[in-house]
Amino acid sequence: MTVGFIGGKFLPLHLGHVYAIVHASSIVDELYVVLSHSELRDRQLCQHSKMDYIPPHIRLRWLSQSTKDMPHVKVISIEDDQGNDDYNWAEGARQIKMAIGKCIDYVFSSEYEYCDIFNELYPEAKHELIDPKRGHVNISATVIRNEGVFHHWEYIPDFVKPYFVKKVVVVGTESCGKSTLTRNLAKVYNTSYVEEYGRIVCEELGGCDGIMVKEDYHKIAYGHKLEEIKAIEKANKVVFIDTEAIVTQFYSNLYNNEHQTVLDEIASLQDYDLWLYLEPDVKWVDDGLRIHGEGEVRIKNNKALKTLLSKHKIAFKILSGDYRDRLQGAIGHIDELLKL
Repeated sequence: MTVGFIGGKFLPLHLGHVYAIVHASSIVDELYVVLSHSELRDRQLCQHSKMDYIPPHIRLRWLSQSTKDMPHVKVISIEDDQGNDDYNWAEGARQIKMAIGKCIDYVFSSEYEYCDIFNELYPEAKHELIDPKRGHVNISATVIRNEGVFHHWEYIPDFVKPYFVKKVVVVGTESCGKSTLTRNLAKVYNTSYVEEYGRIVCEELGGCDGIMVKEDYHKIAYGHKLEEIKAIEKANKVVFIDTEAIVTQFYSNLYNNEHQTVLDEIASLQDYDLWLYLEPDVKWVDDGLRIHGEGEVRIKNNKALKTLLSKHKIAFKILSGDYRDRLQGAIGHIDELLKL
């Protein structure tokens, strides 16, 4: 049996890596994909780039997903504490040989510059170059880090993309245009979105006024999070989300006069990149589910929701005016987030 390995930082994993792994797997009977990582070295590489540091367990997860249907490919992780400029190649080779524990017949890479060092460190192995001129996949992790993931989105594997997706949540009280704005933004950015799950539950019940029970809000919060996961998996760089757990807590207070600890716990785990807050200064629309349309009540509820968001230390961008103003304001904030 022939044994080979291909190593890298995979910071981030891209289709050039995937091509190299698949190509290498077709040459040997057993292939080891080696994730070589050091927090010091990897942070140094990301420090002045347009990409944040990616923890090794995330990269290991990507490699596992990429090779899960390839039984003769094994993914291993090797950690050291060295920097980028003082990496000890000889020690790295010793660790790799020890981890593999077998005679290595092939060492794979895409770099001509590795020929001498690999010939020295793995004299018994053949150094096989795969697409060194980037003729098949014209990309490198260095270019992605320097220019940004979104500028090279087409080179990011689909199962990797969710990690980088920006999450934009739209919040506000009743009838302030959240659903309309969320849908329209998804169309503008050609991506997925999450409907307000509380509306789905209310429609199933036939209404909200006087019939909601404590458990309904749990169902709303958990159901909404599951829908977010699905939408993120399909998203194109950004996903738009109509309401979240803090707004669900607001409605629990409003309809049932009950503040629920579980909703606070869910809210504490949320991680959105941008919060858009819609003021209730558009015409109130009675859709059969809304019941708080009086002017003074809308103002009171608006203040209560802002107070609740502040307690959670949420920084949000306020949008007001007509639907055109809100759309243009939202696009400005989103373009800045994506740095298009």
